[in-house]
Amino acid sequence: MKKQAKKLLPKQMLRYFTFFYRYLGESIFYALVASMFVALLDGIGLTMFIPLLKVTDSSANAADAGADMGDMAIVTDTIEAVGVSLTTTNVLLIMLVFFSLKGVAKFFADYYLVILRQRFANKVRLRNMELLAGYDYRAFSTADSGKIQNTFSGEVERLNGAFRSYFSMMQYGIMTCVYVMMAYIANPRFALIVAIGGILSNVAFSKIYQITKKASRQITSKTHSFQGYLIQSVTSFKFLKATNLIQAYKKRVDETILGVEMEQRRVGTMNSVATAIREPIIMGIVVLAILIQIKVFGGVLGTIILSLLFFYRGLSFLVAVQNYYNTFLGTSGSIENMESFVADLELNQEITGSKTIEKLNHSVVLNNLSYSYEDYDLLQEVNLSIRKNETVGIVGESGTGKTTLVNIMCGLLKVSPGMLLIDGKDIMDVDAYTLRDRIGYVTQEAQVFSDTIYNNVSFWKERTKESEREVWRALKLAHAEQFVRALPKQLDSVIGINGVNLSGGQRQRISIARELYRDIDILVLDEATSALDSQSENLIQENIESLSGSYTMIVIAHRLSTIRKADKILYLKPGGSYEIGTFDDLFKTSATFQNMVALQAIG
Repeated sequence: MKKQAKKLLPKQMLRYFTFFYRYLGESIFYALVASMFVALLDGIGLTMFIPLLKVTDSSANAADAGADMGDMAIVTDTIEAVGVSLTTTNVLLIMLVFFSLKGVAKFFADYYLVILRQRFANKVRLRNMELLAGYDYRAFSTADSGKIQNTFSGEVERLNGAFRSYFSMMQYGIMTCVYVMMAYIANPRFALIVAIGGILSNVAFSKIYQITKKASRQITSKTHSFQGYLIQSVTSFKFLKATNLIQAYKKRVDETILGVEMEQRRVGTMNSVATAIREPIIMGIVVLAILIQIKVFGGVLGTIILSLLFFYRGLSFLVAVQNYYNTFLGTSGSIENMESFVADLELNQEITGSKTIEKLNHSVVLNNLSYSYEDYDLLQEVNLSIRKNETVGIVGESGTGKTTLVNIMCGLLKVSPGMLLIDGKDIMDVDAYTLRDRIGYVTQEAQVFSDTIYNNVSFWKERTKESEREVWRALKLAHAEQFVRALPKQLDSVIGINGVNLSGGQRQRISIARELYRDIDILVLDEATSALDSQSENLIQENIESLSGSYTMIVIAHRLSTIRKADKILYLKPGGSYEIGTFDDLFKTSATFQNMVALQAIG
């Protein structure tokens, strides 16, 4: 199993590199080249320690330094070739120059990585948001909301941490290679001994890597669950609080939090172990290599000093590579999750046509339209013509396809079989985004945002005198102007989370005002009054009637009084059958419709 894991390691690292490359492109290579340049400058600076030791030794000469430098003597030979003598002052100044240049290069390399890290996080978020905007509605309806929430928030931060660890590992890996190369040039045999020791040191880290990677996956999985529970606790807060079920729900959330904490502690422990054994491993390898060089091969300490300097530096970076690799594994689960998440978004991107809808000029026609869900026929060969500015009511028992039909009209669900024609254009050929620009949608639960009334209605449009006039116009059409003017801050009033500072009817009228502000042609009201009290329902009912004739209105209703004055009513029945007519026509011809009227006591 371990052998298999080791074989997979290069492939995994290449896969991770490819993942980052998709977002950052060639910028990655610039950062890695900068790291190589830092190591080269540092190595040349270290090389100058040998001539420094020689010139400060009264019995030695700087010219003799080459004997202890191996092929690295090319550095001192080049310096002397340009006419600079190796005096104490000159050697110190040369060292100062190279280490200063190294400091400057290190600053720019690290600063560039900071820029790349922020660019990476931004590109991930922007790309995910773009994909989510194009996500197919049917796929979204079965998606895990906790996973979406966590992937957009916490997982991006963990991904950023993975990026930081991965490229620190790559940086130090490149620097290690540079130091090993210099050590080999200085003393090949000693370099090979230490290199073998460095490779064997990976054995000490292999178990740590396995534990960390497993814990990382668990953290991602458990955090998805936590985010899902958190979303539901906010949306259901009133119910949970009123029934005291919040205590039982809290226990489930607590279990998830403790699970995440346990896995994070496990990752932290492994990182601590990796850090703690770093220095002993380095010293152990160095001591063993020196003993082998001197005792076994009869070498002289002076001939390995420069190679030893390079290797001590290189081994420090090698262990840093191992530590960063372990830290990276602690967040690598987020890369796997992000790849899976993005793949799902890309696989389920919405496909639309190219014909645009600038305005509804004539009609919306349903021609033999059918829709099934898991072998259950919701709609069967529905034929319906909705003329411009006509009001159509849709009624029926729960589960008969009322909302499904509206979702099809909005282009959220695909027609199969049958046709939906918008001004004679098949919806399959229509650019769904341009169609939705012409549609206003008001749901049972008012869609409002924790912001000002102005921003709720204008949807954060830049505020001008003209836009304010348009907001007041929309509020007036929605019968909301009066209560908004009565508020102390009027348009600047903050409505709170889920509109908690407004009544249900007020929230609903704000929702209607937002749709009217958008200059739409089709207004969909999906059970817009079913969650309201009688007074609020009557106000919305008056609102609907006042808008009739100005917009093409599609009104889904449980309460038949809401659509009594509709131009026509589509009455959906279980199994996909339906009837069409005015309220009076259906009352005369449909026994089941008569029963609905009787049950609701509509006179």
